[in-house]
Amino acid sequence: MKTCRGTSVTEWPKPDMPQSKFTPDQALELAAAFEAHQVEYLFFGKSAAILLGFPAITQDVDLFLPKDRDNGARVIRALESLGFQISAGIRTKILHHADFVRLKDGPFDLDLIYSPDGIDSYEKAKEHCIIQDNFPVANLRDIIASKRASNREKDLIDLPLLEEFRREYDKLHSPRLRTALEKSLSKPGTAAKKTLRSG
Repeated sequence: MKTCRGTSVTEWPKPDMPQSKFTPDQALELAAAFEAHQVEYLFFGKSAAILLGFPAITQDVDLFLPKDRDNGARVIRALESLGFQISAGIRTKILHHADFVRLKDGPFDLDLIYSPDGIDSYEKAKEHCIIQDNFPVANLRDIIASKRASNREKDLIDLPLLEEFRREYDKLHSPRLRTALEKSLSKPGTAAKKTLRSG
């Protein structure tokens, strides 16, 4: 499996977020607990976009998880270590990969997603995810594709702003285009030929 590509912090103005909303501190707590319990996951949805610098607020954290029972058991242990109350019903949903599991009995609201709209599989999303400040974050194109496929009014409202943010994000983080001369010099044998001619 391919690994996520890393990026540095994106400097975008962020609105003040009340403590009842998603905050980066919640992401830090989750990331630390999940690392300690070796959980495989991606930040997803609007909370993921916010970690990439999207200037917005949301009420909960969305996590995209692989359909793996052992990973589900690790998720449960990690969440319990953070103070989440995992009922028998919620435990069953996590271990059996229910499409969507909402947790409200914890330090903050959390949505676990196993089958997001518009995404073929966790494995494919993982191939082109992004590591942002040590957070594994779904690619903006996948976040946008999922919101578009959901066809929910609140998601459709977000789309134009997310598309604009993605274009600006790509400009900031896309590799610099090489000039024709740089491309020519990078071809095998070019440097040797140049040395022979100069000699």
